[in-house]
Amino acid sequence: MDHRLPEPGDALTGVEMFAGLEPDVRQRVIAAAVPRTYRKGQILFVEHDPGDSLIVLRRGAIAVFRTAPTGERAVLTVVRPPDVLGEVSLLDASTRSASAEAIEDSQALALSRVAFMDLVHSNPRILDAVMRSVGGLIRRLTEQNADHVFLDLPGRVAKTLVRLAGDSQAPMITIELNQSQLAEMAGGSRQSVNQAIGSFATRGWLRTEGRRIVVTDVSALRRRAGMNER
Repeated sequence: MDHRLPEPGDALTGVEMFAGLEPDVRQRVIAAAVPRTYRKGQILFVEHDPGDSLIVLRRGAIAVFRTAPTGERAVLTVVRPPDVLGEVSLLDASTRSASAEAIEDSQALALSRVAFMDLVHSNPRILDAVMRSVGGLIRRLTEQNADHVFLDLPGRVAKTLVRLAGDSQAPMITIELNQSQLAEMAGGSRQSVNQAIGSFATRGWLRTEGRRIVVTDVSALRRRAGMNER
């Protein structure tokens, strides 16, 4: 899916962290930020890299993951516009707690920690938005831990697909994600995830097209994941 920020607006349109800033302050943020372009499959940073910038995603999708000593990946979340990543390292000046990889061609703005802290000192209310963002991250991790306890693998696969589908109301939703990446997100082996996908396809909930998954019945996936209907 092609994820774009709404128009019209400046480069920070829709970014909650900067929503309350005056226009002139927003322009200073934009002027201080550095445009970045990431190819699909490109690593933005890895665990223990210096946490020296906040990344505001403008287009595409970024997977945030941890890597086990065995080399296995566990995807913590997928960031899409207009969300940000890297705010935890900015707050405590520590190294990156996870790695990040572009899973679609992506465009972003990188705001250095020095510029970010200057902004916070002159606009303290930004900290409220940062804390909400960190709180959201903690809630997601808590929910993922609960999912591994209470949901079987097909349920986790269904829930992952629902999250990736987002708020789209389209009758068919194309997810640009191969089954290996889906396995990393759902916390299962590729073979087991393939079996779950095959089962969902047989029921008419989705179909696969090469390296893409086309969801045709989000409601059914929500029910399989034990999620409430919207």
